[in-house]
Amino acid sequence: MTLHRPESLDEALSLLGGGAVVLAGGTDVYPGLRDGPPPSRMVDLTRVAGLRGISLRDGLWRIGAATTWTDVLRAELPACFAGLKGAAREVGSVQIQNTGTVAGNICNASPAADGVPALMALDAQVEVAGPEGPRRVALEQFIRGPRNVDLRPSEIVSAVLVPEATGQGAFRKLGARKYLVISIAMVAAVVEVSGNAISRARVSVGSCSPVAVRLRGLEEALTGATVAEVPGIVAGADLPGLTPIDDVRASAAYRREAVRTLIARTITDAMEVRDVT
Repeated sequence: MTLHRPESLDEALSLLGGGAVVLAGGTDVYPGLRDGPPPSRMVDLTRVAGLRGISLRDGLWRIGAATTWTDVLRAELPACFAGLKGAAREVGSVQIQNTGTVAGNICNASPAADGVPALMALDAQVEVAGPEGPRRVALEQFIRGPRNVDLRPSEIVSAVLVPEATGQGAFRKLGARKYLVISIAMVAAVVEVSGNAISRARVSVGSCSPVAVRLRGLEEALTGATVAEVPGIVAGADLPGLTPIDDVRASAAYRREAVRTLIARTITDAMEVRDVT
Protein backbone atom coordinates (compact mmCIF):
# COMPACT_ATOMS: atom_id res chain seq x y z
CA MET A 1 0.00 0.00 0.00
CA THR A 2 1.23 3.51 -0.85
CA LEU A 3 0.40 6.43 1.45
CA HIS A 4 0.28 9.91 -0.11
CA ARG A 5 0.27 13.08 2.02
CA PRO A 6 -0.51 16.01 -0.30
CA GLU A 7 -0.23 19.58 0.95
CA SER A 8 -2.58 21.30 -1.51
CA LEU A 9 -6.11 20.63 -2.67
CA ASP A 10 -5.06 20.37 -6.31
CA GLU A 11 -2.40 17.80 -5.43
CA ALA A 12 -4.93 15.81 -3.41
CA LEU A 13 -7.43 15.80 -6.27
CA SER A 14 -4.77 14.58 -8.69
CA LEU A 15 -4.23 11.50 -6.52
CA LEU A 16 -7.87 10.42 -6.39
CA GLY A 17 -9.52 7.73 -8.47
CA GLY A 18 -8.19 4.31 -9.32
CA GLY A 19 -9.32 2.82 -6.02
CA ALA A 20 -7.56 5.36 -3.81
CA VAL A 21 -9.03 5.65 -0.30
CA VAL A 22 -9.28 9.09 1.29
CA LEU A 23 -8.02 9.34 4.87
CA ALA A 24 -8.60 12.15 7.37
CA GLY A 25 -9.31 11.12 10.97
CA GLY A 26 -9.38 7.43 10.05
CA THR A 27 -11.87 6.52 12.79
CA ASP A 28 -14.20 4.91 10.24
CA VAL A 29 -11.67 4.02 7.54
CA TYR A 30 -9.38 1.86 9.64
CA PRO A 31 -12.11 -0.32 11.22
CA GLY A 32 -13.50 -0.87 7.70
CA LEU A 33 -10.19 -2.32 6.52
CA ARG A 34 -10.79 -5.41 8.62
CA ASP A 35 -13.40 -6.58 6.13
CA GLY A 36 -11.15 -6.85 3.10
CA PRO A 37 -7.68 -6.39 1.65
CA PRO A 38 -5.95 -3.03 2.15
CA PRO A 39 -6.28 -0.48 -0.65
CA SER A 40 -3.39 -0.01 -3.04
CA ARG A 41 -3.26 3.72 -2.27
CA MET A 42 -4.41 6.00 0.55
CA VAL A 43 -4.55 9.77 0.32
CA ASP A 44 -4.08 11.45 3.72
CA LEU A 45 -5.73 14.89 3.71
CA THR A 46 -4.52 16.10 7.09
CA ARG A 47 -1.77 18.28 5.60
CA VAL A 48 -3.91 19.93 2.94
CA ALA A 49 -4.01 23.68 3.56
CA GLY A 50 -7.45 25.12 4.25
CA LEU A 51 -9.26 21.90 5.09
CA ARG A 52 -9.30 22.47 8.86
CA GLY A 53 -10.85 25.26 10.86
CA ILE A 54 -14.09 27.21 11.33
CA SER A 55 -14.63 30.73 10.02
CA LEU A 56 -17.43 33.19 9.22
CA ARG A 57 -17.42 35.17 6.00
CA ASP A 58 -20.18 36.94 4.10
CA GLY A 59 -22.93 35.44 6.24
CA LEU A 60 -21.71 31.85 5.87
CA TRP A 61 -20.00 29.67 8.45
CA ARG A 62 -17.38 27.44 6.86
CA ILE A 63 -16.39 24.25 8.68
CA GLY A 64 -13.38 22.74 6.95
CA ALA A 65 -13.72 19.07 6.05
CA ALA A 66 -10.81 18.02 8.29
CA THR A 67 -12.11 19.96 11.30
CA THR A 68 -12.33 17.61 14.27
CA TRP A 69 -15.17 17.33 16.73
CA THR A 70 -12.89 18.70 19.42
CA ASP A 71 -12.34 21.74 17.19
CA VAL A 72 -16.12 22.19 17.06
CA LEU A 73 -16.41 21.97 20.84
CA ARG A 74 -13.65 24.55 21.36
CA ALA A 75 -14.85 27.03 18.74
CA GLU A 76 -16.66 30.23 19.69
CA LEU A 77 -19.95 29.74 17.90
CA PRO A 78 -23.40 31.36 18.25
CA ALA A 79 -26.26 29.78 20.17
CA CYS A 80 -27.77 28.12 17.09
CA PHE A 81 -24.73 25.80 17.06
CA ALA A 82 -25.42 24.45 20.56
CA GLY A 83 -27.01 21.33 19.08
CA LEU A 84 -23.94 20.67 16.95
CA LYS A 85 -21.73 21.03 20.02
CA GLY A 86 -24.03 18.65 21.88
CA ALA A 87 -23.63 16.13 19.07
CA ALA A 88 -19.86 16.61 19.11
CA ARG A 89 -19.77 15.51 22.75
CA GLU A 90 -21.53 12.27 21.77
CA VAL A 91 -19.17 11.25 18.95
CA GLY A 92 -17.40 8.24 20.46
CA SER A 93 -14.79 8.86 23.12
CA VAL A 94 -12.65 11.97 23.67
CA GLN A 95 -9.90 10.27 21.66
CA ILE A 96 -12.32 9.84 18.73
CA GLN A 97 -13.45 13.45 19.05
CA ASN A 98 -9.81 14.56 18.88
CA THR A 99 -9.30 12.70 15.59
CA GLY A 100 -12.62 12.14 13.86
CA THR A 101 -13.65 14.81 11.36
CA VAL A 102 -16.91 16.52 10.51
CA ALA A 103 -16.70 15.48 6.85
CA GLY A 104 -15.85 11.90 7.79
CA ASN A 105 -18.99 11.66 9.91
CA ILE A 106 -21.04 12.81 6.93
CA CYS A 107 -19.30 10.73 4.27
CA ASN A 108 -19.57 7.55 6.33
CA ALA A 109 -23.32 8.01 5.86
CA SER A 110 -24.39 5.96 8.84
CA PRO A 111 -28.06 6.32 9.86
CA ALA A 112 -26.72 6.82 13.39
CA ALA A 113 -24.09 9.49 12.58
CA ASP A 114 -24.35 11.95 15.48
CA GLY A 115 -23.38 15.07 13.55
CA VAL A 116 -25.84 14.73 10.68
CA PRO A 117 -29.15 15.69 12.38
CA ALA A 118 -27.51 18.71 14.04
CA LEU A 119 -26.10 19.91 10.72
CA MET A 120 -29.42 19.32 8.95
CA ALA A 121 -31.18 21.47 11.54
CA LEU A 122 -28.69 24.21 10.63
CA ASP A 123 -29.58 24.01 6.90
CA ALA A 124 -26.05 22.84 6.13
CA GLN A 125 -24.65 22.45 2.65
CA VAL A 126 -21.74 20.26 1.61
CA GLU A 127 -18.98 21.84 -0.47
CA VAL A 128 -17.46 19.30 -2.84
CA ALA A 129 -14.13 19.81 -4.66
CA GLY A 130 -13.35 18.01 -7.90
CA PRO A 131 -11.50 18.34 -11.20
CA GLU A 132 -14.40 20.32 -12.68
CA GLY A 133 -14.38 22.83 -9.83
CA PRO A 134 -16.34 23.15 -6.57
CA ARG A 135 -20.04 22.45 -6.20
CA ARG A 136 -22.49 22.70 -3.33
CA VAL A 137 -25.10 20.16 -2.32
CA ALA A 138 -27.68 20.44 0.46
CA LEU A 139 -26.82 17.92 3.16
CA GLU A 140 -30.28 16.40 2.80
CA GLN A 141 -29.48 15.54 -0.83
CA PHE A 142 -25.82 14.69 -0.29
CA ILE A 143 -26.56 11.63 1.85
CA ARG A 144 -28.54 9.32 -0.39
CA GLY A 145 -28.76 6.30 1.90
CA PRO A 146 -26.70 4.17 4.27
CA ARG A 147 -23.04 4.34 3.14
CA ASN A 148 -24.14 6.17 -0.01
CA VAL A 149 -23.31 9.82 -0.72
CA ASP A 150 -23.26 12.14 -3.72
CA LEU A 151 -19.49 11.98 -4.17
CA ARG A 152 -17.63 10.77 -7.24
CA PRO A 153 -14.31 8.89 -7.01
CA SER A 154 -12.51 12.00 -8.29
CA GLU A 155 -14.04 14.31 -5.63
CA ILE A 156 -13.62 15.09 -1.94
CA VAL A 157 -15.65 17.06 0.54
CA SER A 158 -13.80 20.32 1.20
CA ALA A 159 -16.14 21.97 3.73
CA VAL A 160 -19.54 22.08 5.37
CA LEU A 161 -21.30 25.44 4.96
CA VAL A 162 -23.89 26.80 7.40
CA PRO A 163 -25.80 30.05 6.83
CA GLU A 164 -25.52 32.58 9.63
CA ALA A 165 -28.67 32.36 11.75
CA THR A 166 -30.28 33.24 15.04
CA GLY A 167 -32.05 30.88 17.42
CA GLN A 168 -30.98 28.37 20.03
CA GLY A 169 -29.83 24.86 19.21
CA ALA A 170 -30.30 21.68 21.23
CA PHE A 171 -29.48 17.98 20.84
CA ARG A 172 -30.61 14.82 22.59
CA LYS A 173 -29.58 11.22 22.06
CA LEU A 174 -31.22 8.07 23.41
CA GLY A 175 -29.04 5.01 23.90
CA ALA A 176 -28.78 1.87 25.95
CA ARG A 177 -26.16 3.49 28.18
CA LYS A 178 -24.78 6.96 28.89
CA TYR A 179 -21.47 6.96 27.01
CA LEU A 180 -19.86 5.39 23.91
CA VAL A 181 -23.16 4.23 22.47
CA ILE A 182 -24.76 4.03 19.05
CA SER A 183 -28.08 5.82 19.31
CA ILE A 184 -31.53 4.31 19.43
CA ALA A 185 -32.82 7.72 18.35
CA MET A 186 -31.48 11.27 18.31
CA VAL A 187 -32.96 14.68 17.71
CA ALA A 188 -31.50 18.09 16.89
CA ALA A 189 -33.42 21.35 16.86
CA VAL A 190 -32.81 25.03 16.24
CA VAL A 191 -35.62 27.18 17.64
CA GLU A 192 -36.29 30.90 17.32
CA VAL A 193 -38.65 32.41 19.88
CA SER A 194 -40.59 35.66 19.79
CA GLY A 195 -42.13 36.62 23.10
CA ASN A 196 -42.99 33.25 24.60
CA ALA A 197 -43.84 31.41 21.36
CA ILE A 198 -41.92 29.73 18.56
CA SER A 199 -41.43 31.91 15.49
CA ARG A 200 -39.40 29.29 13.63
CA ALA A 201 -38.30 25.75 14.37
CA ARG A 202 -35.98 23.39 12.53
CA VAL A 203 -36.08 19.77 13.70
CA SER A 204 -34.12 16.76 12.46
CA VAL A 205 -34.16 13.12 13.59
CA GLY A 206 -31.53 10.42 13.18
CA SER A 207 -31.48 6.63 13.74
CA CYS A 208 -35.16 6.34 12.85
CA SER A 209 -34.83 6.12 9.05
CA PRO A 210 -32.15 5.14 6.51
CA VAL A 211 -31.04 8.79 6.42
CA ALA A 212 -31.60 11.49 9.03
CA VAL A 213 -34.64 13.60 8.10
CA ARG A 214 -35.98 17.09 8.65
CA LEU A 215 -39.52 17.13 10.02
CA ARG A 216 -40.82 20.05 7.99
CA GLY A 217 -44.50 19.35 8.64
CA LEU A 218 -43.88 19.41 12.38
CA GLU A 219 -41.77 22.55 12.04
CA GLU A 220 -44.72 24.32 10.46
CA ALA A 221 -47.12 23.05 13.10
CA LEU A 222 -44.87 24.37 15.87
CA THR A 223 -45.04 27.97 14.66
CA GLY A 224 -46.73 30.03 17.37
CA ALA A 225 -46.50 27.29 20.01
CA THR A 226 -45.55 27.95 23.62
CA VAL A 227 -43.42 25.60 25.72
CA ALA A 228 -46.56 24.14 27.31
CA GLU A 229 -48.09 23.38 23.91
CA VAL A 230 -45.08 21.62 22.39
CA PRO A 231 -45.64 18.10 23.83
CA GLY A 232 -49.23 17.95 22.58
CA ILE A 233 -48.31 19.16 19.10
CA VAL A 234 -45.52 16.60 18.83
CA ALA A 235 -47.72 13.80 20.18
CA GLY A 236 -50.37 14.43 17.54
CA ALA A 237 -48.08 15.17 14.61
CA ASP A 238 -47.84 13.00 11.52
CA LEU A 239 -44.18 12.03 11.10
CA PRO A 240 -44.14 10.22 7.72
CA GLY A 241 -40.37 10.53 7.23
CA LEU A 242 -39.62 8.28 10.19
CA THR A 243 -39.39 4.58 9.31
CA PRO A 244 -37.66 2.93 12.27
CA ILE A 245 -36.53 -0.69 12.15
CA ASP A 246 -36.06 -3.51 14.63
CA ASP A 247 -32.40 -4.13 15.48
CA VAL A 248 -30.22 -5.21 18.41
CA ARG A 249 -30.58 -1.80 20.08
CA ALA A 250 -34.38 -1.39 20.02
CA SER A 251 -37.58 -2.38 18.31
CA ALA A 252 -39.24 -0.21 15.71
CA ALA A 253 -42.24 0.21 17.99
CA TYR A 254 -40.07 1.45 20.85
CA ARG A 255 -38.24 3.90 18.59
CA ARG A 256 -41.51 5.20 17.16
CA GLU A 257 -42.84 5.90 20.64
CA ALA A 258 -39.62 7.15 22.26
CA VAL A 259 -38.66 9.56 19.50
CA ARG A 260 -41.76 11.70 20.07
CA THR A 261 -40.74 12.24 23.68
CA LEU A 262 -37.19 12.98 22.55
CA ILE A 263 -38.41 15.52 19.98
CA ALA A 264 -40.57 17.35 22.52
CA ARG A 265 -37.77 17.47 25.09
CA THR A 266 -35.22 18.72 22.55
CA ILE A 267 -37.47 21.54 21.38
CA THR A 268 -38.25 22.43 24.98
CA ASP A 269 -34.53 22.46 25.78
CA ALA A 270 -33.94 25.04 23.05
CA MET A 271 -36.84 27.21 24.20
CA GLU A 272 -35.93 27.08 27.88
CA VAL A 273 -32.25 27.90 27.28
CA ARG A 274 -33.35 30.89 25.24
CA ASP A 275 -35.67 32.08 28.00
CA VAL A 276 -32.90 31.86 30.63
CA THR A 277 -30.39 33.82 28.56
